[in-house]
Amino acid sequence: MDPLVLDLGRYERGLREQGFRLIAGVDEAGRGALAGPLVAAAVILPADFDLDGINDSKVLTALQRDAAFERIVRHAVARSVCRCTPTRIDRRGLHKTNVWLLRRCITTLPVEPDYVLTDGFPVKRLAIPNLSIKKGDAVTASVAAASIVAKVTRDRMMDRYHRRFPAYGFNHNRGYGTDEHREAIRRHGPSPIHRFSFKGLRTGYYDGDRVEEP
Repeated sequence: MDPLVLDLGRYERGLREQGFRLIAGVDEAGRGALAGPLVAAAVILPADFDLDGINDSKVLTALQRDAAFERIVRHAVARSVCRCTPTRIDRRGLHKTNVWLLRRCITTLPVEPDYVLTDGFPVKRLAIPNLSIKKGDAVTASVAAASIVAKVTRDRMMDRYHRRFPAYGFNHNRGYGTDEHREAIRRHGPSPIHRFSFKGLRTGYYDGDRVEEP
């Protein structure tokens, strides 16, 4: 193997050598967005899964993510996707909601993993052996796969939200704070799916009904 090429499967291979068979990777998408849900995914890949095209979702193009997503969904031993609304984020806080969502993804997998790898955030009080890895979505295959599933799932949700709230450009900014998105907020006020606890949105001038999943 070229020493300059990252061995994305090394963590999982090392764990399997220690006797762990079902290794779940967990990651979330949408943590820093101003609008839309937080989405997390857990994925258990088979030992012989072809890692070509698997990487941190942020470095893949949309077409590459979609292709990888379809392969992961088709071949994964198990997967789960969980999401929470902006309302819950506003009420509980982003970090607490994030960790809760990661834990929920793990516990709702249709099979119980032997080991869990997470991206950056440790999931406390988890009965399963686990390890949090800095930039896990860039260095471990199962976390990268989870990042792809979470990202593609959330992007498709934001496409549907765009059809309901076209003024904000959710189909391309995905709810993140681009200049164009912030200008739309200034011009139109926040939409029902904005996170009102976030800086720049604590205005209190939206008093309508919040919107759940599209």
